[in-house]
Amino acid sequence: MKIFVDADACPVVKIVERIAKKYSVAVTLLCDTNHVLHSEYSEVITVSAGADAVDIALVNICRRGDIVVTQDYGVAAMALGKGAYCIHQSGRIYSDDNIESMLNERYMAKKARMASSKNHLKGPKKRTDEDDKHFESAFERLVIDAMYS
Repeated sequence: MKIFVDADACPVVKIVERIAKKYSVAVTLLCDTNHVLHSEYSEVITVSAGADAVDIALVNICRRGDIVVTQDYGVAAMALGKGAYCIHQSGRIYSDDNIESMLNERYMAKKARMASSKNHLKGPKKRTDEDDKHFESAFERLVIDAMYS
């Protein structure tokens, strides 16, 4: 088992590394050339800055039983299709039972944005300590489940 992180602007890298180190699990951080990452623990793979380059690289290298950390529902769907475990940086576990509805929600939100005359979109809400605690708890449970599956 390995852990792969879609690390472009990912706020939970340190949490992932801390838990991975606790359980002696290898971590690979993937980013594009627009981001500079260094890690004492993880392997860092930097790919070209093309559209979806990190996503494609991540899906190509993950395998059955690996864990993927991503906020991209499409990446999660493809990784699930390969038998990987997937988790959102919010701590929500992606599964075969919920990914279709999540993809549908993403499609409907995009459709609503395109139909709106407003051009200004709010960014994500500020991340809180509670968000980090929720992710940490969910991620550690997922690591343990993956290790014993």
